[in-house]
Amino acid sequence: MDIRTEKPEDVEAVRQVNIAAFERENEANLVDRLREIPSTFSFVAVQSDRIVGHIFFSPVVVEGKCSSNLSILGLAPVAVLPDYQRQGIASLLIREGLKECARSGFQAVVVLGHPDFYPRFGFIPASKKSLKCEYDVPDEAFMLLELESGALQDCSGTVKYRSEFSLCE
Repeated sequence: MDIRTEKPEDVEAVRQVNIAAFERENEANLVDRLREIPSTFSFVAVQSDRIVGHIFFSPVVVEGKCSSNLSILGLAPVAVLPDYQRQGIASLLIREGLKECARSGFQAVVVLGHPDFYPRFGFIPASKKSLKCEYDVPDEAFMLLELESGALQDCSGTVKYRSEFSLCE
C-alpha cells in the first residue's frame, strides 16, 4: 500500500472512491469544490496502481478567543472503496495525513466523526479544549487532535468550516 499526495491525474479516481464509499456524490462534490483552496491536503492510498482510498484536509477557523497565528485543519472526508474497507487503509491514510499536516506546521486537526474510531489516533472531544462545532452535533462526535502540544491552551470558541461545506448536504 502506497500513501501519496493526490496528483492532477487522480481527480476522477478520487471522485469515484468518494462516491462508492459514501454511496452518494455529496462528499465527492465537496472535495471538487475544496481542491483549489490554499492550505488543503489531499492524499490517496494506492494498491496495485489503483486508487483505493482518499483523505482530505482543509482549513477551519475558530470564532472566539484564540491566537491569531493558530493554524487548524478539518479532516473530511476519508473514504475507502467498499471492497477494501476494514483492512486498515483509512487508518493508514489518517496516520500519514496527520504526519504531513504536522510537518507542514499546522497545530491541530478537527474531525466530525465516529467517537469509537478517531480516539485511536489521539483525538479527544473538542469540548475538552473549550471548542465546539458550528453544526448541531453530539459532543462526543466533534473531536480534535493537537499536533503541537499546548497549541489550544488559551483557545475557546466555535470551529467554523469553509462555506463549501454548507453545500454538502
